Amino acid sequence: MGKSFDIRREVALEATPEQVFAAVTEGAAGWMFPTGFQPTDDPEQLAAQGFVEFDPPNKVAHRMEGPDGWFNALEYVIETRDGGGVTLRYVHSGVFTDDWDTQYDGAGKHTEFYLHTLNQYVKYFPGRETTYVAGSGPESAGAPEAFAMFCVQLGVMQGGPGAPVTLDVPGVGQVDAVVDFRNANFLGLRSADSLIRIFGRNAFGDRVGYSVHQFAEGVDQAKSQEAWQAWFDGHFAGGTA
Repeated sequence: MGKSFDIRREVALEATPEQVFAAVTEGAAGWMFPTGFQPTDDPEQLAAQGFVEFDPPNKVAHRMEGPDGWFNALEYVIETRDGGGVTLRYVHSGVFTDDWDTQYDGAGKHTEFYLHTLNQYVKYFPGRETTYVAGSGPESAGAPEAFAMFCVQLGVMQGGPGAPVTLDVPGVGQVDAVVDFRNANFLGLRSADSLIRIFGRNAFGDRVGYSVHQFAEGVDQAKSQEAWQAWFDGHFAGGTA
């Protein structure tokens, strides 16, 4: 038996309404993950993709439904702010079918990180084409201490936003980045041409995971996926991070 949930957030973003609307529709790979959205002005095609409201650049709402009353809905309301930028009002609602408390806790904390990443994207890389790679670590990445130990290996346990971090990723090269987000469950790094996200999903019954949003031209997605996965797995090779 599922139980409904409702997550609401309001955030200020350093971008135009048009940039934010594009980011939450066709540009989701730049800050969250690819959604498969196919740009169109045809109401029937939008409805077929699950959109229940599509009012650029002011509002977009998406809803999926399933058996036994299950649904998952997202709503973005975009308003111009006095002095520049926009206010984004975000609502995620739906039904969780298992372990409601853990799922609700995880979804709320992921929301904070994703919306922060959205601001990084629209501020530093608006409209840029994205090569997206993502994955999870091996079984040892599910250990209670896995995320913290990963951060220790990267040398970011003490550094706050703006702290420099250098990554050596075989097959990619040296990546010079800065910390743009860090708390007990998530780590965000920004380089000149990428956003690197580390998810401490071990706190929510899963494994530590990552995503890399690459904005340079000519990135080979398959080779990049292989390189980042090998680099990530290497931090857990000893059984713990």
